[in-house]
Amino acid sequence: MNFRLRTTLLASACAVGLAVTSASVAGAVPTAEPAPAKATVHRAAVTKAEQSTVSDYWTPERMRSAVPMDQLLKPRQRSAGLPAVGKPTTVLPTGVVGPMAFPSGGAPWTGGGKIVATEGRVFFTYTGRTASCSGTAVTSGNESTVITAGHCVKLDGAFHTNWVFVPAYNNGSTPYGTWTAKKTYATPQWVASEDINYDVGAAVVNPLNGQNLTDVVGGQGIAFNQARGQNMYAFGYPAASPYDGSRLIYCSGSTFNALISEGIGMTCDMTGGSSGGGWFLQFSESTGAGIVNSVNSYKINFIPTWMFGPYFGTDAQNLYNTAQAG
Repeated sequence: MNFRLRTTLLASACAVGLAVTSASVAGAVPTAEPAPAKATVHRAAVTKAEQSTVSDYWTPERMRSAVPMDQLLKPRQRSAGLPAVGKPTTVLPTGVVGPMAFPSGGAPWTGGGKIVATEGRVFFTYTGRTASCSGTAVTSGNESTVITAGHCVKLDGAFHTNWVFVPAYNNGSTPYGTWTAKKTYATPQWVASEDINYDVGAAVVNPLNGQNLTDVVGGQGIAFNQARGQNMYAFGYPAASPYDGSRLIYCSGSTFNALISEGIGMTCDMTGGSSGGGWFLQFSESTGAGIVNSVNSYKINFIPTWMFGPYFGTDAQNLYNTAQAG
């Protein structure tokens, strides 16, 4: 039996959906216990000329033109096995991590703090169409790593082009600039078969005005192989109705084991465009700092109030380690 899923990816004038067939010390960079799986790397804008071309491509008007897509994807197979689980590992954010606040099924974020600068919209070209997702700047060895969903860097067999990260995006405004990707990455399982259990991607962005990304906006923490069923916050830039992609939206509450995949779920009404936005453990509303432990990945048509994300196990950790060393 096939279940139609709605991705939270965006692109102009077309809809795409996922279908699945049933079948530490702050600032320290962790090393995975198992030997790292080789994440696939895509070369993006490396030279100054390439970076300028990509940056100039994303005008405020073109950013605003990105619209949801959720009906074109082919069915995705989920793997028979569970995501590998290794030693629990946490990289802390550059800020105080505090207690949870009250649950929310989806609302504009008005609290300020680190999350405003570290969360952003991701823009790229997908099969010739303007598209967008969300992403999070995280603490990393190269101070330039963005975590997002796998389908926000590669889809239908090809890596996206013209990839940029816009932290603190606000209705066409780019207060911290437009950061072009030097390289983009995805888990081996997502690259091989676009397995929804491994829908995790990353990007290493080029310096901007002589500075690295997290030197400018800060970096959130990131954790792997954590216990399930914890309270979390989710963030993103949904653009499908009732949202329009112009504001940062959040959800919060207890997580549960996902349907159809081996990931996790949360009550959340975010829509297309929020894909890749970070899910946070130990998020502090007072500081806006937390620890990324999943990303927005997919929704199910018959339960539109639930959002699902991949479990951050050893494969996600290996992807992060590869990216933050790149």
